[in-house]
Amino acid sequence: MAYDLELADQLREVLATEPDVVEKRMFGGLAFMVAGHMAVCATQGGLMVRVEPKQTQELLTEPQASPMVMRGRELAGWLVVAVDASATGAELGRWVQLGVGYVRTLPPK
Repeated sequence: MAYDLELADQLREVLATEPDVVEKRMFGGLAFMVAGHMAVCATQGGLMVRVEPKQTQELLTEPQASPMVMRGRELAGWLVVAVDASATGAELGRWVQLGVGYVRTLPPK
């Protein structure tokens, strides 16, 4: 598998009470879609999180966060967070809630 299976299991636990969550394999990982929008994704390199684009620079000051780079370009509103199955529930939950909170502001697909 191209993604961290234990991290995916932890994400399932964190998202268990969220309505309208669907898992979908994409980008070599396992994405968790909320109302049709990707909120978070378990990848081989950690956790991909969708955030409010205006928050990107502020969140990048956190040591475990790095920019999401696709085709050589940094994507505003997307972060890669260095977490794995050893992350605490509170730590993981915080990042997941940032992703879920942002996509809940978007119109459903």
